Amino acid sequence: MKMIRYTLHRVLQAIPTMIGITLLSFILMHIVPGGPATVMLGDKATPQLIAQINRSLGLDKPIYVQYLIWISKLLQGNLGYSYSYHQSVTSLIALNLPRTLILVVSAIVISHILAIFVGVFQAARKDTRFDYGITVVIYFLYAMPTFWLGVILISIFSIGLNWLPSGGISSPLNPNPGFVSYVRHMILPASVLILTTIPGWSRYLRSSMIETMLQDYVRTAHAKGLRQARIMIRHILRNSLLSLVTLIGMSLPGLFSGALIIEMIFNYPGMGLLFWTAAQNRDYPILLGIVTLVGILTILGNLLSDLLYGWLDPRIKYQ
Repeated sequence: MKMIRYTLHRVLQAIPTMIGITLLSFILMHIVPGGPATVMLGDKATPQLIAQINRSLGLDKPIYVQYLIWISKLLQGNLGYSYSYHQSVTSLIALNLPRTLILVVSAIVISHILAIFVGVFQAARKDTRFDYGITVVIYFLYAMPTFWLGVILISIFSIGLNWLPSGGISSPLNPNPGFVSYVRHMILPASVLILTTIPGWSRYLRSSMIETMLQDYVRTAHAKGLRQARIMIRHILRNSLLSLVTLIGMSLPGLFSGALIIEMIFNYPGMGLLFWTAAQNRDYPILLGIVTLVGILTILGNLLSDLLYGWLDPRIKYQ
């Protein structure tokens, strides 16, 4: 009962945050020079034609009126109609969101598993050559820009070795790709997201485990003669995962923004590519729809982190 009350309290707390995010995004989009009418008309843009299109799209109204109209539609579950795709924003998000979710969730799961392995082995062998060697590799990956890593992987595995496709989700010669083809197209973008995520998570886990090793209950476990593997997994790793759980919840927005760059590099048709195309066309309904969705996912990610926190550490009480 306390957990349900706590969850409802957190959701209610998130409402003002969401309103602030959408309001700020709305203002920023509308103060940027240019607009959808300028993009639509191109070289044929004249003040009269721009004013006519703005009037037909409702963009001639004051910003606060446009925002109130948009938020009232949002409360009815209507995210608006795309200027450039001529479809509802809901249908566009429903089409592209599953692809991005598959990419991001796959990266989270694989990164989490690999980061735990790396963090545990580094903590167990701290200040050894193994620890220093892995640290160098991690810092190298951490410092490498996402787009640069993507270009390197394309150069090696697509152009050099011709093992994997360099972009898209299917071959142009095969309009009905199977599961294997889809997975082959996703390997490189997922690899970039995984390789850029592991360094931060593994470093947090390593530091947390080394700190936990110094606790009195760990010394007691050693004094009782428990096996090293059991101490590492049951007494140290479980408590150290608390910091990693928090980090994963806070990393969700970063993973989605990272997916935006990766989808552009690999021409992967997901939310990131949709956002980039909408930004180029000043397609405000799509931009606001994606910003709202990412805001909701961020809040859900933090809420999930807090709930997992309580599950991993029973001493934490929901109030």
